Amino acid sequence: MARVEFRDERCKGCLLCTTVCPVEIICQSSRFNKQGYKVAEVKAEDMEKCTGCASCALICPDLAITVYREKKEKK
Repeated sequence: MARVEFRDERCKGCLLCTTVCPVEIICQSSRFNKQGYKVAEVKAEDMEKCTGCASCALICPDLAITVYREKKEKK
């Protein structure tokens, strides 16, 4: 299972991550960070839909996203 973490203090709310998510689970939250930007998030109930593709982390200009995924065992 994959998991996405957003560092709210780095997020500018540009929402580039929402444009590349293949399962469209990233959205703008109602929370603001200290700089006054609305941050991106994945709702807890949608986290299981994450494929771990890391497209969101790759496109983020502020390195605000970290993707964790389980290692696949070699057969």
